[in-house]
Amino acid sequence: MNQHDQQAILTLALMAAFSDGQKAEAERQSIRQLASMLNEGTSGLELPRLYQDVLLKRVTLDDAAAVLQTPELRQLAYEMAVGVCDADGEQSDAERAFLARLRTALKLDAEAVASVEQQEREMLAATGSVVAAGSSVPASVTTGGLPGQVANMPDEALNAQIDRSILQSSLLNGALELLPQSWASMAIIPLQVKMVHGIGKAYGVELDQGHVREFIATVGVGLASQYIEQFGRKLLGGLLGKVAGRTVGGLARAGTGMAFSFATTYALGQVAKRYYAGGRVMSTALLQETFQDLLGPARQMQSRYLPQIQQTASSLDMNKVLSMVRGSTPMP
Repeated sequence: MNQHDQQAILTLALMAAFSDGQKAEAERQSIRQLASMLNEGTSGLELPRLYQDVLLKRVTLDDAAAVLQTPELRQLAYEMAVGVCDADGEQSDAERAFLARLRTALKLDAEAVASVEQQEREMLAATGSVVAAGSSVPASVTTGGLPGQVANMPDEALNAQIDRSILQSSLLNGALELLPQSWASMAIIPLQVKMVHGIGKAYGVELDQGHVREFIATVGVGLASQYIEQFGRKLLGGLLGKVAGRTVGGLARAGTGMAFSFATTYALGQVAKRYYAGGRVMSTALLQETFQDLLGPARQMQSRYLPQIQQTASSLDMNKVLSMVRGSTPMP
């Protein structure tokens, strides 16, 4: 995969993010920040300019698709576009129309498309069952009547249990980002939803999936932009260099500077803990400020936990990931 291939795939992923025409300014800003961040340490890939080209429609879908010359690269581009469109849990009519045009432009065969869409349907089905399946908080932490009154557990013990659960979720999501398979990143968002739901439940707050996703977005973790970021780091970090093979090779080489989802998940979990433990009185501005304040230390933590992240990644497979999202298998 050369630089032109990388740029074309990122272009199509960004087009997918904007295809519904309804992205909020906060989401656009997060993608702008993402483009600037991914540009650090790369040569030749002017990602801020690429973002502007897509937003201002200076590049067409057909032009970007024509760059990709192999079936593996074209299928990878389609996988990433589907993942971006599905990041918020459902596809709009505009997104479905975009994907139909993309299938035509990429000249994908029916079998390749069916495989991608089956993977995405399985992941979305698992996402939809996240809240119903229960939380990632240990089973010993059960719902009580009021915030702070959970199974008669002292606050200190409850907080320690939740901290362990947040760390466990963060290690898993960091590992998923290290996997070369594009579907792996699709599991990160439902697992974050599951984690936040579990934290709320531990403090006596019953939440539906819509509330949890709204909370995550309010904190400042954009769903589509987060997915593009996870993919962009894989792409630029070299994990997708051998697209046809798709093996879990090069983790030690690519691990440094990756596993960003560890930090995002950890900071998100800690914000959720403060929010639900405190009776849900934090303002939007305070939630966002707290998340940003926690993100820096969380990024430092991920370096310390990198060996554990890599070890977790080496033991994951698709069936295990889906089972963890659904809740039928405990976190590793």
